[in-house]
Amino acid sequence: MSGLLALLDDVAGIAKIAAASVDDIASNAAKAGSKAIGVVVDDAAVTPKYVHGFSAARELPIIWKIARGSIFNKLVVLLPLALLLASFASWAIPPLLILGGSYLCFEGAEKILHVVLPHGDHSGGPDGSHDIKDPAHLEEEKVKGAIKTDFILSAEIMTLALSTIESPELWIQAVVLALVGLGITVLVYGAVALIVKADDVGLWLTEVGKLSATRATGRFIVKAMPWVMKLLTVVGTAAMLWVGGSILVHSVAQMGWHMPEDSIHHIAQAASYAVPENLAAATLWLTTATIDFVLGLIWGLILVPIAVKILIPLFGLFTKKTPT
Repeated sequence: MSGLLALLDDVAGIAKIAAASVDDIASNAAKAGSKAIGVVVDDAAVTPKYVHGFSAARELPIIWKIARGSIFNKLVVLLPLALLLASFASWAIPPLLILGGSYLCFEGAEKILHVVLPHGDHSGGPDGSHDIKDPAHLEEEKVKGAIKTDFILSAEIMTLALSTIESPELWIQAVVLALVGLGITVLVYGAVALIVKADDVGLWLTEVGKLSATRATGRFIVKAMPWVMKLLTVVGTAAMLWVGGSILVHSVAQMGWHMPEDSIHHIAQAASYAVPENLAAATLWLTTATIDFVLGLIWGLILVPIAVKILIPLFGLFTKKTPT
């Protein structure tokens, strides 16, 4: 009898440890997912352009192909690399975050400049051209391009997630990264699928709806989707600059330069003291996010000419295929 009680006591102890581990995983996953929200919004805003111009029947298959590539990027390539970094080169995480944050700032600033300054749009294929001679080949190229873009965003997501995990246990880090990777992929590409098919749903409602309210809802969805896409682009750009600036400030603090982070904190605190108590927390967050956004925009504007005039041409020289 005493042996059975001891066994039950051991089982109860294991259950407590398992419950604590599950709670640890859940809290770390939630924190990591919230930290990567800016990249998630940007990913959801960018991806719909890859199905633009294709037939409605190909939209969901293309999104599924990109989603599979995204899962492969996160779980097969980036997750092991992230764990290796955490185990053997944790010092490299802040510099990598700075690179990722700089990329977000560059992308956000470039999008703003693209709107503000005159430019020519000479994109071909589904981005503007109606001369699509080989749809299958074009689809393959678009999927490859989307997966390459996703790799950069996924690397930023996984590095951000890794930087927020507080548990030293390697297996917990692996599970959290896997959950964050899968969860964000489902969230992003599920949202993209809803976005690209929403106008089809609206059109269907206008055609088959028996009630005037149903048909009116369908018409509203069709008319609203272009504005939803514009809003998503604006929110995505703002989120990129805000998160990019926040990553830079936090990462340089981790590397020993605390002045920017401390200064922003003092300014935000001063702003929160100047408003009623029930608005203090929101003011603290809004002030911090605004300063991070401005810093991200300034850094992005500095990077745009460097990237466009120097880095991108150099990259093109190294990746240019030699004629055979």
